[in-house]
Amino acid sequence: MIADVAFDVPVDHPFSYRVPPGLALARGQRVRAPLKGARRVGMVVNLREGDESALKPLLGPAEPGPVLSPSQLELVAWIARQSLSTVGSTCAALLPPPSELGIAGGGERRTPAPDTDGGAPGELLVGAGRERRLLERVAEAPGALVIVSDIETAARWAQRLARRGPIVRLDSGVDEAARAQAWARVGDGRARVAIGTRSALLTPLPPAALLALVDEHEAAHKPPGAPRIHAREVMLERARRERRPVLLTAATPSVELWWRATDRAGVAMTPPAPGPWPAVTVTDTRGILRREPLTPPLARAVRETLGAGRRVLLVVSRLASSLACDECGEIVRCPECALALTYTRAGATLTCRLCGTGVPPRDTCEHCGGRRLSPFGWGLERVEHAVRRRFPKARVARWDPEASRGAKGEAQRAAAAGAEIVIGTRGALRLFGPASLGLAGFVSPDQLLRIPDFRAGERMFALLWAAAERVGGHGALVIQSLNPTHYALEAVARQELAAFYRPEVKFRAELGYPPFRRLALISLSGGETRRLADEVAAALRASPRLVVYPPVAERRERTRRIVVKGDAELPSVLAAALEDFRGPRPRSRGIMDVEVDPVEWPS
Repeated sequence: MIADVAFDVPVDHPFSYRVPPGLALARGQRVRAPLKGARRVGMVVNLREGDESALKPLLGPAEPGPVLSPSQLELVAWIARQSLSTVGSTCAALLPPPSELGIAGGGERRTPAPDTDGGAPGELLVGAGRERRLLERVAEAPGALVIVSDIETAARWAQRLARRGPIVRLDSGVDEAARAQAWARVGDGRARVAIGTRSALLTPLPPAALLALVDEHEAAHKPPGAPRIHAREVMLERARRERRPVLLTAATPSVELWWRATDRAGVAMTPPAPGPWPAVTVTDTRGILRREPLTPPLARAVRETLGAGRRVLLVVSRLASSLACDECGEIVRCPECALALTYTRAGATLTCRLCGTGVPPRDTCEHCGGRRLSPFGWGLERVEHAVRRRFPKARVARWDPEASRGAKGEAQRAAAAGAEIVIGTRGALRLFGPASLGLAGFVSPDQLLRIPDFRAGERMFALLWAAAERVGGHGALVIQSLNPTHYALEAVARQELAAFYRPEVKFRAELGYPPFRRLALISLSGGETRRLADEVAAALRASPRLVVYPPVAERRERTRRIVVKGDAELPSVLAAALEDFRGPRPRSRGIMDVEVDPVEWPS
């Protein structure tokens, strides 16, 4: 017998080994085998008869039985194709480490279809009470797998779900042995509910158990590393293959999921239920926000909130490298792609990060004729200084989780916990629970709109909506903006999700952005980067099904990036076009990285 084994290596094909006499194996079982002089763990993807005389023997099983069923192996192959990853790397990322105790997960399962009315298997829960409704559905189900975005969120949900019965955790917040045992307990029905991050997506489930994805809109559901695919896509595909119900929650769903739900493309949506909402004030700062970060309405709201004994969060966006008019707020955009043009002070140029178009900086605004085009913005330190000067008796703390790690970060967290006014970036929202704030103020969220990303409006909308939920119905939300009539701001003020998604979907459709077309980012670095980028671009342009943008130089010419646009079959078309470049080659030729459906756009 010959076993075809897939390893966590950048090679698409499996490696063949001789199965020693007396060794019983099954597809979906992990084994130990020699590979380039080392003992490696791999996944048996196929067993067949043949001439094995020239093959090396397997060293033995890594665990007593299979961890994946044949149907789960097919799902793994689909994930690998969609993400242009290998089967071996996909298994390594989405399975717990091998355990000598064994992992009960293999064997084909018959999962009968749940009793439904024939509608979409996916259901999107939005609006107030969405998490309570999810908890109720999990409690009613005979079993459930709940996927969250990160370890901290897993710990919080584990506490909430534990109140309704015993659960197991399948994320890296628990040790490897506990993960392996939890995987086995879920597979044989000893544990009814499991919670984990993306690494738990393939957890075996008993019949009629449901799948749930919390906060579908979180970018952390698509972390770096293979397989580069969003957990949402895996959950929906698994639900379709196994005919299981799947629930997805989101305060502000991704545009892709909202479009599926409203277009009845495999997802149904419960009508959004309005909940407690703060008084929303949008302050027009065109031409006035130059010397003082707090306008009179925001300063007054801070004073009133402190007087009421409640806490204040002031959100400051990081500076963006784009130009906008200080008079009317108009952002200088690419005429073809509608993305904010990236401004570089050193080169004094404006460049589109999608199509590569470069133009000289402008002296006047084409919209209003104003003569003040600048990358102006407020930093955390400047805002903190102004707040301490205006409110000298208040306890003020600064919180920037993106810039603080280790002991310094813990000190900032402790200071923020006892502060009356917290000044931070958007990550500071994690410090506060629902309705725990008296005021959330945004000094200049327009910096988010200046990010050269077609998702810029979606990100700003999600941030504002999340802040409003943390204020609740007995507080205030004050937004200082150079774009006071932007539909994202109006949707938050009206607490109406559709008011944002209608114009956003129209914008995406007109310019061919997701969900109407699919995108891929190809990054090239090291070696002969320029030459390699030209060769890759030429190979891609040979396919009539691809729209290929010119290579764009980054990091002082050390890397180059190519953006590709295509239809629903983009992964397979890309794989065929790049076939000559995906195999092993001298390192001097450079390194190529391909990401399909990117969530975080390079800035």
